[in-house]
Amino acid sequence: MNEHDYEPIPGLPAPLPEGETILWQGAPRWESFARRAMRVRLVAGYFVALAVWGIAGRLSSPAEGVVSTLRLGALGVAAIALLVLFAWLVARTTLYTITTRRVIIRFGIALPITIQIPFRMIGAAGVHVWADGTGDIALSLLADQRIAYLVMWPHTRPWKLAKAQPSLRAISDAASVATTLGRALAASASQSAKAVSIPVPATAGAGNPVPAAA
Repeated sequence: MNEHDYEPIPGLPAPLPEGETILWQGAPRWESFARRAMRVRLVAGYFVALAVWGIAGRLSSPAEGVVSTLRLGALGVAAIALLVLFAWLVARTTLYTITTRRVIIRFGIALPITIQIPFRMIGAAGVHVWADGTGDIALSLLADQRIAYLVMWPHTRPWKLAKAQPSLRAISDAASVATTLGRALAASASQSAKAVSIPVPATAGAGNPVPAAA
């Protein structure tokens, strides 16, 4: 029996009610998740900087500098390997679902949990698309709705601690998924089309706003 064999539909805790359909399902790409969420490049750069600083401080004793650098390099490789392994496990155990009425996030390596976010709780949605086509879609909840940052991590927008924003992270073809979500939000009877807009960057760091009903 596999880990999620108990699910009637993969990623869902129960069968969908009559009239509700799945519009999209996907999972994080572990390579992108490792780079964007786990910051493996930043961690690697940190250890490289430490190694350079250590070598520069031991120019008078090259042998000690080499030994220290090797130790630091081994520590850096181990740290990056752990982050990459975590990213792979997250991608393997996570499934994002968008239906005609809600967004569902199933995640958890040791203890799987499912978070369901009805469209009526969503005030806005924003997407950041990277150069490789992967991206994050962050959901801003209405003022009277709250969800704990630690409960959702790492499936939440970074640094939004006081008002956590659940997020679909490192997903493939993020711009297309954002359009699907925008149309679903606009079509939902409980969501005003003009209340939601999704800026879709054409490349990393830049973009133009696209109406949710586009």
